[in-house]
Amino acid sequence: MTTMMHACTDQEARAAILEIGRRMFARQYVAANDGNISVRTAPDRIWVTPTGVSKGYMTEDMLLCVDLEGRVLEGTATPSSEMKMHLRVYRENPEVGSVVHAHPPAATSFAIARVPMDMALLTETVFNLGVVPVAPYATPGTQEVPESIAPFCRTHNAVLLANHGALTWGRSAMEAYYRMESLEGSAVILMNLGYLNRPGCLLTRHQVEVLLEAREKAGITAGGVPRCAEDCGQA
Repeated sequence: MTTMMHACTDQEARAAILEIGRRMFARQYVAANDGNISVRTAPDRIWVTPTGVSKGYMTEDMLLCVDLEGRVLEGTATPSSEMKMHLRVYRENPEVGSVVHAHPPAATSFAIARVPMDMALLTETVFNLGVVPVAPYATPGTQEVPESIAPFCRTHNAVLLANHGALTWGRSAMEAYYRMESLEGSAVILMNLGYLNRPGCLLTRHQVEVLLEAREKAGITAGGVPRCAEDCGQA
């Protein structure tokens, strides 16, 4: 990106977040309370989505305004723990005006298989996205995630999060969201062409244990222990 972010008012930012949330939910890019959206209205003023809320059913009073350090300036809800990666994009690239995170099925399949989308097959993908790399695996909600995406924030428009989902950004809220649409559309075409004819990369036992510990702290006591890489000969 070579031009500055598209400035918008606080009201415009809130309206854009609600509209993008509805679109992501309608297109099944998110399930349950997945995903998060942010829009910057000033260098140190960013509107973000709250934790624990379906993106298809948000209301304006649920949204929060934070600074680049994550301190809440307006709003009473709790920001998503994944806000850290949004803030890292803004710190790394001052031209970014919005960040969108979702779990679109086809693109997330590439993230699980840890296959970058880097082939010049579709003209629109080359124009809108360019290369979409895969960031190293990082435990969701931790400082590992912003560290994993930092190398790509100035040089790319999107990144796949290993075993997690996708992250796109742009000068405006709709540019960031349309890049998510382009990413998923491209992933579907690549899958139809057979470019993902391989199994997913399983998490290691240690990575699973970290997630199970977080699950227990969240009060979820059922669910069992999924098979990990060591159990299936991937380690």
